[in-house]
Amino acid sequence: MEKTDSRELILKTLADKACTKMDIYNKTKETFSKFKVHLKEIAEELQGKMGKVDECIIIEYKDNGDYEAEIRFAGDVLIFHMHTDIFDFDKSHGIWKSSYVNEENRLSYCGMINVYNFLANSLQYDRQNDIGYMIARIFINKEQHFFVEGKRQLGFLYNNFAKSIIDDKAIVSIIESAILYCLDFDLLTPPYDQVKEVRVAEMKEISSKTPIKTGKRLGFRFQADDDSIG
Repeated sequence: MEKTDSRELILKTLADKACTKMDIYNKTKETFSKFKVHLKEIAEELQGKMGKVDECIIIEYKDNGDYEAEIRFAGDVLIFHMHTDIFDFDKSHGIWKSSYVNEENRLSYCGMINVYNFLANSLQYDRQNDIGYMIARIFINKEQHFFVEGKRQLGFLYNNFAKSIIDDKAIVSIIESAILYCLDFDLLTPPYDQVKEVRVAEMKEISSKTPIKTGKRLGFRFQADDDSIG
């Protein structure tokens, strides 16, 4: 291959792949900005209504920068985090079963927004050994089609990649589904034998920053493949 041919190929690949990825990044960033708007609106509306029922229950939104936002409700926190890279999928992934993806090049490239659930106390008291869980990840392509991999309703309500568009209605629905999932995802005590031994250093610190791990399913297998368990 001639030197000029190689450079032409480089330019063609950049125009095709790199420009596509930049377009997807910009659209994912735009979508994430909408997530922030709706997270704030939902938090304010729920707090206003909850305040009339029980003022002790706090629901609040926090903007953590360009790529992260959170909503706190009672003992839970949902953190929405936009990844800055663009992803393709392994050929074994179910996305390739869709004619929508196979008929046009680059439609499989997606931006990604991850959704994590933490205990509010884990963040408030800086318990760095505590565990959070990814409950969903949202994939968005250059046409703003999307699908969600996740737990329970998050995994089966939003999986029509060929037809689903990530508009305001879909964003609100995803947020509401994530909150409902967390409210039904309870903190369980770990097996006694797993926590019966405590080091002196741990006991000395237990009144402030607990070094003993806490998580909603700590000590139990997190049922990634069994949505009936949570």
